[in-house]
Amino acid sequence: MRLAIFDLDNTLLNGDSDHAWGEFLCNEGLVDHDVYREANDRFYQHYQQGTLDIDEFLGFALQPLTRFSREQLQQLHTRFMQECIEPMILPAAQALLEKHRQAGDFLLIITATNSFITAPIARRLGVDDLLATDPEEINGDYTGRVAGTPCFREGKVLRLQTWLAQADHSLKDSYFYSDSCNDLPLLEAVDHPVAVNPDETLLAVAQERNWPVLDLR
Repeated sequence: MRLAIFDLDNTLLNGDSDHAWGEFLCNEGLVDHDVYREANDRFYQHYQQGTLDIDEFLGFALQPLTRFSREQLQQLHTRFMQECIEPMILPAAQALLEKHRQAGDFLLIITATNSFITAPIARRLGVDDLLATDPEEINGDYTGRVAGTPCFREGKVLRLQTWLAQADHSLKDSYFYSDSCNDLPLLEAVDHPVAVNPDETLLAVAQERNWPVLDLR
């Protein structure tokens, strides 16, 4: 079965779910509004520039998960989905997913954004599986730390290679859709790399290498 792999933020979504979750926490008064928003915006800018320190960012982004019970987090995420994520879902992205689904492909989202945020989004989009950065849990509670390798840059390739071995899939004839220069290591690993509404760096690479450039917006 052929693999169709998708980045999530600014690819299947018209926006960034990680940054949006930070905004949601600020707007709900659940974090120090000005301090948290400044850091959230700064980290997002570093991500866009391709200069993000993933360990520093995850130390920041996962800490709020430790403040609430799982029930509270689920309630918050339900509202986050309704208020923030649903408006980001792109009809053209849903059509692209359906095109691959009808072709009999296996649909996989691979994202740096942590699985607390992204697992419900992946279910909403109806994909077959998700690889995301995993927050560490002890006795059902989040610790604020990362479990295993962050699913970012070269880490996406490592996580995918492990998954491929366990899931009995291969990258033969595979597709990967992404908007970000941070995903160049994985784009270079598949047979069919596709730039989706790409940033400037990725657009330049795509044009140089004659990769397809797709607009889902």
